[in-house]
Amino acid sequence: MLKKSILLTMTFIFLVVAVFIISSIYTLYSKKEISFDPKLKEISGIEFDKRDRLWAINDGGDDPKLYRLNKDGSIAQEILVSNAKNIDWEDMTQNKFGHFFLGDFGNNKNDRRWLTIYKIENPIDIKTDTTNAEIIKFTYPEMDGNPIKPSNRNFDLEAFVALGRHLYLFTKNRTEPFDGITNLYKVGDHAANFKAQLIGSFKTCTTMEKLCWITSAALSPDRKKLVLLDSTSIWLFENFKGDQFFSGDVSKIDLGIVTQKEAITFYDDNTIVFTDEEFKGIGGNAYFIKLDKAKKVVVKRALP
Repeated sequence: MLKKSILLTMTFIFLVVAVFIISSIYTLYSKKEISFDPKLKEISGIEFDKRDRLWAINDGGDDPKLYRLNKDGSIAQEILVSNAKNIDWEDMTQNKFGHFFLGDFGNNKNDRRWLTIYKIENPIDIKTDTTNAEIIKFTYPEMDGNPIKPSNRNFDLEAFVALGRHLYLFTKNRTEPFDGITNLYKVGDHAANFKAQLIGSFKTCTTMEKLCWITSAALSPDRKKLVLLDSTSIWLFENFKGDQFFSGDVSKIDLGIVTQKEAITFYDDNTIVFTDEEFKGIGGNAYFIKLDKAKKVVVKRALP
């Protein structure tokens, strides 16, 4: 009787786990719209230009190039940023004029003291296969030239947005122990050397760093919604004031099964597009979400 009871219990647990995994897979892959060219297996940033064409960049190790994509995920055009290097390109954003910003600010070991952002003209105005960039440099004053203690390793960066005349940077937390906090810094949006100004912070989760560290960010075209991406979720911020993004309402959208999700943007004010990197045949896709149809879990309401 005891053995039968144990067998039934184990069978029940197996079924629950199987249902959970199948549900998580469906949650993600039901949103899949595009599979990318194999050359783009490490997409780290995406943006739509003013003609609604999708552009992408690869992570570090690739040439300093932008790729314009066809609707089927194949490459339609490549543009080389001739005065740039791709040490660790980690995100892409644009301002209201359509200028693109390319973030060469990956800092896995928290040992890069000066980081770079390349600003290029609106891609619809680039008539050749090369362009030059304005070069924006910045450093974190908190690093102050000393070795970074494990508990302070919060100077990696994979996410930023443009608002007004500033760029807003969301750190990828690598603290030990992991405290789940992304710090928000701002710098100017023009060629200069900046000391990044810390203006806020937000805690995602503390369960496991690879599940809830921030890998990309985007502002809606009307600048009323901010989204942050991690491996399992989209964090949606609304009803904030000015650049105090964490001051308003916060919701969370579950993305299902864990993949290496690295880039997010808005197609329009209601449509979010995010991507994951290809790893052992899994990922390498773009997924679309309609906010008015997404299941959102409220995390925080703004104070009245």
